Amino acid sequence: MSKLLDVIIEAAQDKKAKNIISLDLTEIDGSICDHFVVCNAESTTQVSAIADGIEMATKTELDERVWRVEGMTNGLWVVMDYGDIMVHIFQTEMRDFYKLEELWSQAPIMEYQSEE
Repeated sequence: MSKLLDVIIEAAQDKKAKNIISLDLTEIDGSICDHFVVCNAESTTQVSAIADGIEMATKTELDERVWRVEGMTNGLWVVMDYGDIMVHIFQTEMRDFYKLEELWSQAPIMEYQSEE
C-alpha cells in the first residue's frame, strides 16, 4: 500500500469518517486510477471536514497536493483526485443511493476501522 493511501485513510479516520474502504483497481482494465477510497458521513459539514482534513494531511505529511476537488459547494459527494487515488466522500444517503462500490465489485476491497 502506498504512503499516500495510508495518509488519506488515517486523515479520514481522524475526522470520524464512516465505512471507510479502498478498492484496488490495479488489475481492472480501463480503470481511471489505481485505488478508490470511499467513505461517508452523516452531514454535509462532516463531509467537507473530512475532505479538508485529507487535503491538509496529504499536504503537511507528504507535500502532496490534490489535483482537483469537486462537490465542496454542496457537500453531498466530494471527489478528490490524487492521480492514482480517487477519494469519494459521501453523505450517507448519497452513498446508499449511488452504491459506487457495487460498480467496481470485481475489485478487491480493503475495509478500515472508523475512529470512534
